[in-house]
Amino acid sequence: MRELVLICPEAQAEALSDALIEAGVLSVSVEDADGDTDAEQPLFGEPGLEPDVQAWRNNRVVALLPDGLDPELILEQVQDSGAADYRGGDWTLRDVPDADWVRLTQAQFQPIQVGDRIWIVPSWHRGNPDVPAVQDQAAGGLVHIELDPGLAFGTGSHPTTHLCLEWLAGNVRGGETVLDYGCGSGILAIAARMLGAGRTLAVDIDEQAVQSTRYNAQVNRVELEAMLPDDLPDGQFRLVVANILSNPLKVLAPMLANRVAPHGHLVLSGVLERQAQEVAQAYAPWMEMNVWRAREGWVCLHGQRPA
Repeated sequence: MRELVLICPEAQAEALSDALIEAGVLSVSVEDADGDTDAEQPLFGEPGLEPDVQAWRNNRVVALLPDGLDPELILEQVQDSGAADYRGGDWTLRDVPDADWVRLTQAQFQPIQVGDRIWIVPSWHRGNPDVPAVQDQAAGGLVHIELDPGLAFGTGSHPTTHLCLEWLAGNVRGGETVLDYGCGSGILAIAARMLGAGRTLAVDIDEQAVQSTRYNAQVNRVELEAMLPDDLPDGQFRLVVANILSNPLKVLAPMLANRVAPHGHLVLSGVLERQAQEVAQAYAPWMEMNVWRAREGWVCLHGQRPA
């Protein structure tokens, strides 16, 4: 197989992607053409920060071609369709090597131990003799979270996820109400329930993440409620955790802080060490936030709301 790689500005990316699909390509992905450079541009999707166009300033549009499909014919169809104002300037072809992609993908994700109590185990490692057996969770025993990499963020490999999981493992006492805001795969909400928390709500702005959380909760045999932000009911929680990014966390400060019940805990991550002070300042009107632990340049902030 081959991939057709095109460079286009922000205004053309979405229409170009649609036109390529209509022309017969197998799939299309859009990447930041300035990624890993000083010109890299983050895209945020938290409430109040939704971009008008789901693309970057400069985009790399990658289309997977079926065998035998002429890329010049594809480009001609795109131009003739009028769906995208693309004049065929900058494009290249690259080969996609034959491989067992399922096996290669699975090989990248091994069981992960987080702290003393939590193991994250992909489904293809179920029954792996190298992973210690589940123990009595109520008595502080080992917890297994079965989680496969998917479309939603949260495989358990990132330092911010580790930090939040370690905080939960050391501080969930049993029966706490929990709000996981920006739940991604649902890993933090699932961990909280498996560690003994009570009613747990998981929220994400991405419908795919909500579906992923529901699926992962079912696989792990835990009950939780996953939803979009507009469906979040009123109320406060004994524990609120949000592993997002510093800018959305600052924007969300009033909402998240007011979701914490008196004497309740707020746990934030997705924050670089150099950003910790400014994030803490955003929450200062409601509670004092301090760095609980740092890892690989990232921090986990913790605060307790006064009575």
